[in-house]
Amino acid sequence: MMKHCILVKWNNEIKDKNNTVSEVKRIFNKLLTIDGIHDVQYHCNCVDRSNRFDLMICVLMDKAILPVYDASAPHHEWKEKYGKFVENKAIFDFEE
Repeated sequence: MMKHCILVKWNNEIKDKNNTVSEVKRIFNKLLTIDGIHDVQYHCNCVDRSNRFDLMICVLMDKAILPVYDASAPHHEWKEKYGKFVENKAIFDFEE
């Protein structure tokens, strides 16, 4: 089992971070229909500082499913709708 974590820092175009997180959840929760993806968790930053990321999305999946995730409609929707609002992003994968 692997956790695929996406850390996101929004750019200044995002004014309502709470509403944005709700929309991101709507997209990423669609991943739960894919065999091999087991859970999606969301963690919002609780410290408002310029050097902090705003959101961490963690997708619990079978390691072999990563290419399926990359090709999935929700992943493409995420990139198409929100890529332009990302100031910085980091991806971290680890096994549990």
